[in-house]
Amino acid sequence: MGDKGRAVVQIFGEEYIMRGDASSEYMEMLAGYIDKKMKHIANRQPLLPISKVAVLAALNVADELSKLQEDYDTLVKLMEGKKQA
Repeated sequence: MGDKGRAVVQIFGEEYIMRGDASSEYMEMLAGYIDKKMKHIANRQPLLPISKVAVLAALNVADELSKLQEDYDTLVKLMEGKKQA
């Protein structure tokens, strides 16, 4: 495991210092995911300012999270239904 709590990452050409309870590898993975999302959006709409690219990336990630939460809730309900049967 690497340095816990700190990582220097690049997101959309900018350097950020991240601090937290997670491993540096985990923070780098998150930053890479966001960087990929932002680049994908910017490639599709190259005239957008960076602030709008960032907001659209955040909305995409929020949508993914919401769908995963729905799937998780459905699975939990199915498991609870089997326990009661």
